[in-house]
Order: sequence, then C-alpha cells, then structure tokens
Amino acid sequence: MSGFDIGFVIFPGITQLDFTGPFEVLSRLGTPASISAASKFPQSRTHVVAKTMLPVSSDRGLGIMPTCTFQSCPPLDLICLPGGAGVVEALADFETVDFIRRQGEQAEYVTSVCMGAFLLGAAGLLKGRRAATHWAYVDLLPLVGASHEKGRVVRDGNVFTSGGVTSGIDFAFRIVAELAGPEVAQAIQLGIEYDPSPPFDSGHPDKASEAAIALMVQRNEKAYTGIREGLKKLVIPGKFPR
Repeated sequence: MSGFDIGFVIFPGITQLDFTGPFEVLSRLGTPASISAASKFPQSRTHVVAKTMLPVSSDRGLGIMPTCTFQSCPPLDLICLPGGAGVVEALADFETVDFIRRQGEQAEYVTSVCMGAFLLGAAGLLKGRRAATHWAYVDLLPLVGASHEKGRVVRDGNVFTSGGVTSGIDFAFRIVAELAGPEVAQAIQLGIEYDPSPPFDSGHPDKASEAAIALMVQRNEKAYTGIREGLKKLVIPGKFPR
C-alpha cells in the first residue's frame, strides 16, 4: 500500500483539539519506520472536509480552513468525526449526516472523537456496536443503537470511538501502529514529544473531585440536551437513522 486517504469532517462549533490532535498524528502516516526503511504510505493524504470551502469556526473561535467539500472529497480509507457543541446543529443537517453515511459505509476505518460518536450514530454507523464518547454523554449512546464500553479508545470491528478530546491522539496512534507498524507510531510519538505529565490526576470522573464533576456536568447540560433531542428527532422507534 502507498496511498491512503484520511478525512476529518469539520463543522461549525467543533472542538478543535478533537480534530487537530488526531490530525497531527495521522497526517504523519507517511513516516518511515527507520532511516533505512521506506515508508509504507508515501502518498497518504489528509483531507479537511466541510460543506463549503469557507473557514469553519471552532467552539472557541478558531478558524479552520477546509481542503475539500463533500462534493470534491475522494473516497476515504479513514473517516474521522470530531465532537463539540456544534454536533447539535450538525445532527439536523441532512447533507452532513448523509456524507458521513456514504463515506463511512465504504471506509476501511470509521472513527470518532468525543461527541463525534453521535454523528456516526446518526448516520447509522454505530448500530449494534460497542462505543466510547465523552464521559458526560455515554448514557445517550443507546439512542443510536450503540452500547457504552468504558475505555479511552474502544474498537468494534473497523469502528474506533474515543472518549473526550485528548483521547483522539491515542486512537490515532493505534491506527498508525496497525497500518504502518509500532516503530512508525513510536517515531511519530517521539517527533511530537507526546509524553504527557499533567500536573493533576483529574482527567476522568473516576479520579476527579465531586465539585469538578458537578461543574462539568452543568457546563455540558445545554449540549447534552441538544444532542438528546436531536437524536430523538432522527431516530424512529424500532428503526435507525434515515
């Protein structure tokens, strides 16, 4: 294999690190395993896909430039859906959900970060699957026919779903290791100096204080309600997304 098309679907209100974390790793898929080895994917390409070529604003106001549109995007070997509060509006956008469905049905890898899992679900790509998402939203997974499995990265067949925000970096390394080998993944990890050592051990509700959990639940309440109601509109009892 030499070519591999990776596509990140972006939309207004995404969380930029959901996108830029795995983008930084997966865009380096062409890295060789060693000085003397040739790359397995010298022609790998990374696409930033949106409805139009206009800049897309993240939930923190960062402007992101697409590289192609739904119409001009090639068939993807890997599709990735970031999350963010903008998922609420994206769920109601037929073009976005239909693009995800069409590309996801033929992709070798179907992936998401954080709340992006619900866009995969709205496209019918999580039915009967085990999945992860941001901890504050896991109880909504049954609305798309998925069951929650506790884990930073959860794989079910060709579907990789990851938890909140930074977990997208970890899933990306797993994909690189599977495709190009662990030596390539380790070289990329060294290249970006991914050696986290946070000052606090509070990155999961199993470890965080009750006060911090209560605050984050409150701050996620609007998006939680929006996703729940959006999914109820999309899903017909006994069936799954149109």
